[in-house]
Amino acid sequence: MHEEKNLTPESEAKPEPAAEETPKPETVEETPTAEATEDTPSAEPTADVTEAESEGEPEAVAPEGPKRSWYVVHCYSGYENKVKKGLEQRINSMGMQNLIFRAVVPTEEEVDIREGKRKVIPRRVFPGYILVEMVMTEESWYVVRNTPGVTGFVSSGDKPQPLREEDVAKILKRMETDQPKVRVTYRPGQAVRIIDGPFADFRGTVEEVNMEKGKVRVLVSMFGRETPLELDLLQVEKV
Repeated sequence: MHEEKNLTPESEAKPEPAAEETPKPETVEETPTAEATEDTPSAEPTADVTEAESEGEPEAVAPEGPKRSWYVVHCYSGYENKVKKGLEQRINSMGMQNLIFRAVVPTEEEVDIREGKRKVIPRRVFPGYILVEMVMTEESWYVVRNTPGVTGFVSSGDKPQPLREEDVAKILKRMETDQPKVRVTYRPGQAVRIIDGPFADFRGTVEEVNMEKGKVRVLVSMFGRETPLELDLLQVEKV
């Protein structure tokens, strides 16, 4: 009886091994290699960031050189057309067509009436000046400046001053107009004769001249009293 009691505790202690309580496979599953690899950032995103940074950088822009502009050239009054012709010859002979493009003498047509005859003549808008369209460089400046009859550029200090584009457009448009201007030589109180219209051969006195409308008001003696008539400037002449 005493020996059976000692065997019972030994048989009950065997089913509880310590190794079975903490199995090794579970420890391996807690740190999977595949997941760790996926969490690690790859080299591709780094390349994308580099490309984005390079795309954001501004591109280098070449500085602008001298541009094509109009300049005012001073010359001897009365020699504008001669200077223009001389400059054009120099441009062709010196091969400067890529820097000096054209020269213009600003003119407009004007009607001159003398002894009842109507004559259209060109009138210089800016006596003593011509306009030159060019790219301003030392070489082109030299060609224009040393043209016979040229005395210099209209400048700001020592630097030739280009004209504003809107000013050039006005001058060129003024030259292209089809309606000639009448040279006004009349003044209030001047005696004139009507040469055209229903009152032709009537004589009268200038009362007012309207340049904007090209009209003249003449006082004519009719029916025992002076009657004002509004006429075109081309309808009258000096007595």
